[in-house]
Amino acid sequence: MHDIHTVRVEDSPMEIFLIQPKGKGPHPGIILAQHIPVGHTGVENDEFTLKTAERYAENGFAVAVPFIFHWWPKEETIELKREEFRDDWTALDLKAAYDFLGSRDTVDSRRVGIVGHCWGGRVAWLGACHNPELSACAVFYGGRVKLPMGPNTPPAIELAGNINCPVAGFFGNEDQNPSPEDVDDYEAALAAAGLPHEFHRYDGAGHAFQSFGNAERFRPAASEDAWRKVLAFLNSNLS
Repeated sequence: MHDIHTVRVEDSPMEIFLIQPKGKGPHPGIILAQHIPVGHTGVENDEFTLKTAERYAENGFAVAVPFIFHWWPKEETIELKREEFRDDWTALDLKAAYDFLGSRDTVDSRRVGIVGHCWGGRVAWLGACHNPELSACAVFYGGRVKLPMGPNTPPAIELAGNINCPVAGFFGNEDQNPSPEDVDDYEAALAAAGLPHEFHRYDGAGHAFQSFGNAERFRPAASEDAWRKVLAFLNSNLS
């Protein structure tokens, strides 16, 4: 089960879905970045994100899912949201989610990480670039890291040197966004910044290989292996 809270970001109301584990804590926390919604979809209709959040909570993490697309009406098109997406707005959203999660009595603010899939994978990378207080970052097949998004913003990959935590990456070798060559560049940027990182690449898997609701893309074996590895990574860095 989840609770819905609303915070204000630059005077715009943003929903945050909070899913907590059993026990009074304080628990380690995760900001889970949502992939881009379609049509009217908000967090409440995003089964993949909510099921993923629940699984993290079952493993002992308090999870906050900010609806970072609050800047547009929910019925607005995916094309417009993609075209107008802004990293400066998103950095504010993620900071608000971090502050919200850290303010909970049930959460240890010194043990908070960020995770995201697809569009949210890029958002997770971006969040780690802007918040040195985060203790871990996990990126699942996040594309567009090499592209700028929004006015006067650099490509997110150029901000790798600002990251202050270990990074884990999970990618399908048949993906083209990011492509294996893009993933090589991600890894090179982290290495150049001297950041501890671990990347896991899966043969026979493409984009969204954890998306259980998409029979064409879902790869159960790769998905479960990635689950084992990301939970080990988070437990190691948020313990």
